[in-house]
Amino acid sequence: MSENLRVAVIGAGRMGADHIQRLHRRIHGADVAAVADIDLDRAKAAIAGIPGARAFAMAAEAYESGDVNAVVIATPGFLHEQALLEALELDIPILCEKPLTTHAESAWKIVEAEQKLGRQRIQVGFMRRFDAEYAQLGGLVRSGELGELLMLHCRHRNPDTPPGFTNEMLINDSVVHEFDVIRYLTGEEITSVQVRLGKATSKAPAGQHDPQHVLIETEFGVLVDVEIFVNAQFGYEVGTQAVFEDGIVDIGNDGGPYVRRAGRWGGVVTPSFIERFGAAYDVEVQTWADAALRGEIGGPSAWDGYATAACCEAGVEAQKSGERVAVVLNQKPALYRASAALGEGDRLPRP
Repeated sequence: MSENLRVAVIGAGRMGADHIQRLHRRIHGADVAAVADIDLDRAKAAIAGIPGARAFAMAAEAYESGDVNAVVIATPGFLHEQALLEALELDIPILCEKPLTTHAESAWKIVEAEQKLGRQRIQVGFMRRFDAEYAQLGGLVRSGELGELLMLHCRHRNPDTPPGFTNEMLINDSVVHEFDVIRYLTGEEITSVQVRLGKATSKAPAGQHDPQHVLIETEFGVLVDVEIFVNAQFGYEVGTQAVFEDGIVDIGNDGGPYVRRAGRWGGVVTPSFIERFGAAYDVEVQTWADAALRGEIGGPSAWDGYATAACCEAGVEAQKSGERVAVVLNQKPALYRASAALGEGDRLPRP
């Protein structure tokens, strides 16, 4: 393609609206051509001030307009399978917010559908791979400068959760990011997940056990623990400590202005994921647009989406049983073995 991408954004909720403004204001080589949302008024509000953009109630209407050659899918995860299959039928570049789909079986259907095209069209929206600190840590792992990576300690804290945020969503909507970033940093697949439930906060809604401790192992024995705490009250905090043979690396610690004033000292904690990872989202979408114009993807693939879906299924099972649960994956297709998309971070095979 030589012209700008003419993007249809499917879903005009919080994430969709954020991507619409990002595409309109900060991304080069891509224009918002259409927004589709079952709430047509919300779709119309999302395109206010964007010349030439049109609002539709259904994605099919946007595609039939004839003015779309790329798509960003930002609907809730349970709607992704159908949206992806429709977009794959058009053989256009796709950026799909995580998760690829909510179950490994449906994610595998997407992988199979993409294989029939003979090329990768789907990039999955795991934005942490495009965060400067995670990228630097990934570079350290791959360089071998500090020796082998031995362990990872991860923390993922939200101030609170929206209504309807279930116990399973701690895994499917939150720890899913850790599953992907572990695979990105290590270049290895995850082989097992265990979830331990200890003392719960009184701030969690009924039916939700919070916090939880998730124990993870990769195929070459890197051990990972994740503290997931989604009602932490104080703000949004995501960080990782990496333990190497020759050093320790911490990312995601306090940043920004550190002020001493009127007998007090301190800084500000980001209130949500949008502020913490805003720059990463910008890099992610720009990288996707640049790659799409070349007929490629620029980040996590449909295989990555499938693999994390399988991890989530194991994690939810482990939540219920308390046991160590194996992650079961189908064989990786040649289409994905041959790729080297930005941010995949594959390491050299070990003996």
